[in-house]
Amino acid sequence: MKIFIRKGIAALLAAVWIAAVVVPISAQAGSNAVAYEDVPADYYASQEITWLKQKGIIQAEEDGNFHPDDAVTRGDAAVWLGKALKVQKPKSLHGFTDVPEASPYAEAVNALKERNIVQGDGGLYQPESFLTREQMASLLVRAFQLKDNGIQAWIKDEGSIAKPHHEDVIRLKQNFITEQLTFMPQDRVTRAQLVLFIYRTITAQEETSQGAVSLDDLLKLPDKAALRLSPDGTTLALLQPWENRMNLFIQKVGETQSTRITSSKDENIQKLYWITDKVLVYSVDNGGTENTHIHVVHVDGTGDKDLTPYTNVKADLLDVRPAQKEEDFELLVTMNKRDPKAMDVYRIKLGSGDTTLHVQNPGNVNYWQTDNWGRVRAAIAVEGEKTSLLYRQDENKDFEKIASFDANDTFIPVMFTYNPAANAIDQLYAASNVGRDKVALVTYDLSTKKETEVIYVNDEVDISNFIYSYKKRSILAVSYETDDVHLKYLDKEFEMMSRQIDDKLQNTHWGIIGSPDKDVLLLHAGGDKSYGSYYLYDRKMEKLDKIADSNPNLDEKKLADMKPISFKSRDGLTIHGYLTLPKGAAATKLPLVVNPHGGPRARDSWGYSSEVQLLASQGYAVLQLNFRGSTGYGKAFLHAGDKQWGQAMQNDITDGVRWLIERGTADPERVAIYGASYGGYATLAGMAFTPDLYAAGVDYVGPSSLLTFLDSMPPYWEIGRSQMYQQVGDPVKDKKMLQAYSPLLHADQIKAPLMIAQGVNDPRVKKTESDQMVAALRKLDVDVPYMLKMSEGHGYAKLENERDFYQALIHFLNKNVKNKKKAS
Repeated sequence: MKIFIRKGIAALLAAVWIAAVVVPISAQAGSNAVAYEDVPADYYASQEITWLKQKGIIQAEEDGNFHPDDAVTRGDAAVWLGKALKVQKPKSLHGFTDVPEASPYAEAVNALKERNIVQGDGGLYQPESFLTREQMASLLVRAFQLKDNGIQAWIKDEGSIAKPHHEDVIRLKQNFITEQLTFMPQDRVTRAQLVLFIYRTITAQEETSQGAVSLDDLLKLPDKAALRLSPDGTTLALLQPWENRMNLFIQKVGETQSTRITSSKDENIQKLYWITDKVLVYSVDNGGTENTHIHVVHVDGTGDKDLTPYTNVKADLLDVRPAQKEEDFELLVTMNKRDPKAMDVYRIKLGSGDTTLHVQNPGNVNYWQTDNWGRVRAAIAVEGEKTSLLYRQDENKDFEKIASFDANDTFIPVMFTYNPAANAIDQLYAASNVGRDKVALVTYDLSTKKETEVIYVNDEVDISNFIYSYKKRSILAVSYETDDVHLKYLDKEFEMMSRQIDDKLQNTHWGIIGSPDKDVLLLHAGGDKSYGSYYLYDRKMEKLDKIADSNPNLDEKKLADMKPISFKSRDGLTIHGYLTLPKGAAATKLPLVVNPHGGPRARDSWGYSSEVQLLASQGYAVLQLNFRGSTGYGKAFLHAGDKQWGQAMQNDITDGVRWLIERGTADPERVAIYGASYGGYATLAGMAFTPDLYAAGVDYVGPSSLLTFLDSMPPYWEIGRSQMYQQVGDPVKDKKMLQAYSPLLHADQIKAPLMIAQGVNDPRVKKTESDQMVAALRKLDVDVPYMLKMSEGHGYAKLENERDFYQALIHFLNKNVKNKKKAS
């Protein structure tokens, strides 16, 4: 038995999250009309005063003027907040002894007291007293329920804030209601200042709910995701939301109701696999540490057990070894339990959980390959910058090295062949660019130690995956990705069926989940404006039935098109990527977010990205670039990025931005750079090394120093240290270069506003990378909104943290980029 857990040759990406639309605040505040005679049009808060007057929130003094620079009383503050919140009349007008029923403040003060917004002192409210800045902070936080979003606020005079107001002042800073480094907590608030603070609070909250699709709608966890069909084809396993976490559910084919069988409240369940018709296994992270655990559970919800209950151990399912009895099935699991630096292979009994070391890592293996009977018979070992292929004829023999590959070569065994010939066990399929520029699917003879056949190679790009039929014992198709994913069909019957499905779906963007040999196939179809839908296809009846939409509430008509682009870099390389424009917007002088991908040995692909849709719906053009060093475009292009962090790789990003500016698409005054992981590094590099190009930047879990980054890798990356040095640089031999292109050491060159986000438990880019960048800028008296989330790692996985991040991202970019004055 062979279960389908083989990963694609190129990483399979699943995008979920968010999007929304907002009208520029400047457009809301509107006209230059003078609201009051003593508030001229050029007064610093003129538009905001006009806006609040139009909303009926503020009113003039008795003489008809507003007196913007006068101190505001606690009574007036209560009245304004009451109108802003549209509070109902209070049940009682006797909440405070110094606010009689006849007082003009009585209704507002008592209504706010009943909502626990105002509290007073000793039964007194003191309505005629002047409002201090720290008191204002508490009023606004309680009134608008401003929450701790994880931003580490920096206030120089924090020590002078009275204890009852301390957290509230911090909340104002976290939510961008104030950006002052010195808050002056005991100073009186002027009427104009209170208007500004109320206006900022209202509009910041409205910012994510305006437009055709709200942020909350787009943040909504998918209704159904990661569907998997049981071996007998009668039952679906899937992930659905419960308690704001994705949990495992079971649903009978032909029915619409599902039953939850897990109860994870802390972490989202990640991968899931059918082992038998009655048993599944699933993996779950541990606070963003990437120390994943593997659980087993029965379809009725019983027997949920952690099979890898170890601390600081990373576990991944490699294969399954079947047996006569279900409880005797064995999972092959890789774990760094014995040695944090090395992933050994363990056998785990499905029934008892008994664990046995099956294959010990010699210390340099970073990839194990089983044959079609679940026997571990091939591996890739790392030898400095080179790699080698290890092989054994059966599990009773030792591995021997049968081939060695140069540093720039890729050779990945992906599957043993299934061939009735006598030498069948001595053949495997591999993804290889040995002796060529593009990765091809080849057969490799383990006896002669030679490549015997090129099954498919594309002239433009690497292959990305393949579809194998165990029934036919042959490859049905090979996939490759240019601007989009394409298939090279190698089987006429499979091609004919695929064309029929294309016609029925009216969509070529679909794939088979699981075996292509079943009579009823599970399909997933998607696009650039949809989370996607799931279907069952009956091959014999040629019948297609939709069984689930991942997010049926999203209207594709309101989302933006992602279109492929390409341009020439300054040194003549062709750089491919994608451009998404705001729906319905003219492609002229748009605010732009360039969004470099992580990796950097990865690539951006055409398809749905809720992050891209978020930015586009906020009015931004979004540029995604597969700069040199990205995967998929061949060996030369990949290795053109070696030791080019902050250099030629960064130049490709810069060239892409300038290309859009020269075309007139992007406004040169309103360009932001935002990325995660390597994209976070590219953000910092762009801000430090091309400081005049960007109006703002957002670094999400990005390295700030190449030297400290290379010195703090997770232990299981240690095997590939030499390869990392080949990609980034050697800390000894290339120290000067690494210093020259570490943004941390050039923080003084950053001119534009910067925001940073980090997970405390990130194993790849340690928290210290963000800490030290923030500290360097604060030493220069530069404030940096710094979001730090506990129980998160290399990116935020929990819904509440995603919401906090994207709300902050929207506000930060809109304030510093979109709402800046357009270039002439």
